[in-house]
Amino acid sequence: MLGSAEGWDALVAEILKARYLREGETSWEDVCERVAKAIASDEAEYREFRELMVRKLFLPSSPTLMNAGTKLGQLSACFVVPVEDSVEEIFEAVKTAALIQKTGGGTGFNFSNIRPKGSPALCVDGVASGPVSFMGLFNAATEVIKQFGRRRGANMGILDVSHDDVISFIRAKKAEGDFRNFNLSVMVPDTFMELVEAGREEEIWNERTGVKVGDIFSEIVEGIWSNGEPGIIFYDRINRDNFTPELGKITATNPCGEEPLLPFESCNLGSLNLSLFVKGGQVDWDFLREVTGKAVRFLDNEIDKNTYPVPEIEKATKRTRKVGLGVMGFHDLLLKLGLPYDSEEALKLGEKLMEQISGAAVRESRRLAAEKGLFPEHARSTWELPMRNAALTAIAPTGTISILAGCSAGIEPVFSWVYRRTGTVGQEFMLVHLLFEARFRPELSEADYGRLLEHVYTRGTLQDFEAEKSPDEGEKRLFRSALDIGWKAHIDMQAAFQRHCHAGISKTINMPNEAGREEIRKALIYAWKQGLKGLTIYRTGSREQVVFSLRKPGNK
Repeated sequence: MLGSAEGWDALVAEILKARYLREGETSWEDVCERVAKAIASDEAEYREFRELMVRKLFLPSSPTLMNAGTKLGQLSACFVVPVEDSVEEIFEAVKTAALIQKTGGGTGFNFSNIRPKGSPALCVDGVASGPVSFMGLFNAATEVIKQFGRRRGANMGILDVSHDDVISFIRAKKAEGDFRNFNLSVMVPDTFMELVEAGREEEIWNERTGVKVGDIFSEIVEGIWSNGEPGIIFYDRINRDNFTPELGKITATNPCGEEPLLPFESCNLGSLNLSLFVKGGQVDWDFLREVTGKAVRFLDNEIDKNTYPVPEIEKATKRTRKVGLGVMGFHDLLLKLGLPYDSEEALKLGEKLMEQISGAAVRESRRLAAEKGLFPEHARSTWELPMRNAALTAIAPTGTISILAGCSAGIEPVFSWVYRRTGTVGQEFMLVHLLFEARFRPELSEADYGRLLEHVYTRGTLQDFEAEKSPDEGEKRLFRSALDIGWKAHIDMQAAFQRHCHAGISKTINMPNEAGREEIRKALIYAWKQGLKGLTIYRTGSREQVVFSLRKPGNK
């Protein structure tokens, strides 16, 4: 009744057919062959790159899998497009975004340069309509583009907390379905969060509008409680890790927030499948470092093999040569090692993993610099070492490639061991986590296993499951899913990885439906103090349209 290995195989087959297979291709191996040939510089690299992908040790992001070796040739997942204040410049940004999205890339925008609603416009006797109205143009363009693309277009819309229209921006997605092609985030400096933490919410934040600190922060909290938006981006934290500060401040990210970029920069993403680096009950550190080096070489090659949507993007990208190597399968790795996600051991391991990956990535970038040269703006960077790339690591959500790899997504805990997945290639799939099935199916009777699946599908947890033979306390402790894990543990894990990650991390801080606004307030302050670069919180059940879901009352 519910999906198992066959369900996963069916999902992978449909994803390959809908997104990745090109003319004459029939299998995953065919995709790997095409991509490896397109990215490699010689026969040895071709064999290495193909093996990495066939074995699913490392996968590049979807645009590379879709476009490498084709006429389109656009390989990057992440872009930031600047938006200025004139009508001409705004429509030019819409055009650039459309060119990016038709090739599978995601776009981020900071709309803070657009003058507030009601202020004098540039044209004679005109009145400005404000950033939120112009966001509608970008949203509509994405809606049109995604109808003939293989991958749904996505945007990040950012507004500075000091903009006069910040309240209307925060409320822009109050009604579900509005701006559905956007994730929204408010960019806040440390000074704002310091006032919030100190309880000085009555202080005026914006002298022009008279808006208080508390007015803005309460609206942010209310939006998150209502439907999970807006997110928060911590401006000062991001720019402390800006490796090229002389080129300008970073004020925008890609759609999922893990890649802060300068105007017109793009970035190639790829992820290591951590679940495959367990050997003899331990992490195979030497193998992890070896594969990391090969993955960095792959991503660096992409910068030169890429076909860029507009000349400005090629110029900005090649002057810093940023890449975003991340991870997936982290929760699966923990399960294989017998470590609960919300344990101190898991936190320490997460930090060590990212430290080792970033260290190996830097070493490979130094080797590449010796072979091929420094990134052009190296002299104006904070790097003292000779480097080929200004930044190397970022943790993406890996929504689709983790399915192809057969592992958990990013550094997320598993949402539920049994769930319904919608919004993927236009179909719905019932899925059981493979490690969960491997653990419990052999040790439970068919009837008890069936009851366990039904219970988890309905309640999202096995913690309160009771049967004649049911998981013991150790198994329940190990198999804790996203909603069994407190929000502090979610944030702590993101912070553990962030301490050794050059760019940012895409992760959802899950909260149960009964979570209150005060918990959200505390979580935002705690995340800022823990050194996160951004935060997304989702309270279960606060949206109707979601990718992962459990059984609703009355449904099968």
